[in-house]
Amino acid sequence: MTTSDLDAAALLATYDAQLRAHMPDPLPAGATVERDGPLIRLRGLDEGGFLTYTDLGGLDGAELDALIARQTAYFTERGESAEWKLHGHDLPADLADRLTAAGFVPEETETVVVGAVAPLAAAVPVVPEGVHLREVSTRDELNRIARLGEAIYPGTSRDWWADGMEREIAADPQSVTIVIAETDDEARTLVCAGWIRYIAGTAFGTLWGGGTLPEYRRRGIYKALVAYRARLADQRGYALLQVDASDESRPILERLGFTPLTTTTPFIFRA
Repeated sequence: MTTSDLDAAALLATYDAQLRAHMPDPLPAGATVERDGPLIRLRGLDEGGFLTYTDLGGLDGAELDALIARQTAYFTERGESAEWKLHGHDLPADLADRLTAAGFVPEETETVVVGAVAPLAAAVPVVPEGVHLREVSTRDELNRIARLGEAIYPGTSRDWWADGMEREIAADPQSVTIVIAETDDEARTLVCAGWIRYIAGTAFGTLWGGGTLPEYRRRGIYKALVAYRARLADQRGYALLQVDASDESRPILERLGFTPLTTTTPFIFRA
C-alpha cells in the first residue's frame, strides 16, 4: 500500500477509527482507563492524565460543557494535570474555545502525517560517518534518553518519560522498539532517539521522539531513524506509519512521502 492508494479523507477516517481511541493492552502497571460518555480517560502512564476519543458523538452546548467540567473536577480532586488532545477537524467548531473557558491551555500545534511503510522501508538508512544506530531497552538507556530530552529542551524534566516507558516495556516488550543514534567514538555521545509503537489490531505503527542535538542536525540522522523504524514496521506486517509532526520535522516527513491529514493541539489542564 502507498498513501497514493488512498486519498487524504480516507486516510483520516482510518486514523480516526483505528488510532484515536486505541489504548495499550495490556496496560502498564499503575495505568487505568475509564470512560465518560464518548471520552476515554487514561491515567498513570505519563506525567498526567490523557483525554481522547474517536469523536464526541454530536455533544454540544450545555452537555459538552458538562463533560468538560467533569474532567476538570476529576483531575482537580486528584491534584493532577490532564491533556485533552484536540484535533483540527473535531466538532463542534468552538470546542477549543470551550476548553479554554474551562481552564485548559493550548500548547504547540503539530500536524498529523501518515506514510506508507513499504516505500519507507525500502530506503536504506544512510547514517552519517561517525554515528551509528542501535536498539535499546534498559533503564540506564532510558535515563540517557531522558537526559538527551532535557538537553534539547532546557528547563524540562524527563524522568516521567523514563518511568512510563520502563513500565510500558515491562507490560508488553513487543509493543515498542526504541532506537538511538550515538557517536562511534569513546564518548558514545547520544545525539538522537526515537521509538516506534506497534498498534495491535490496526494498520499503524506510530513514530515518536526524533529530537536531535543542535550540532548534529541537518546530517540525515532523523531520516535514518525514520527508515530504520519503517523497516521494523514492515517486518511486523504494518502498512502505515503515523507521526504527530512538529514544524521542524513535518517538511522532512513530507519529502519522504508522508501525507498531512489534520492538526493536533494538546490542551493542558493543571489542577
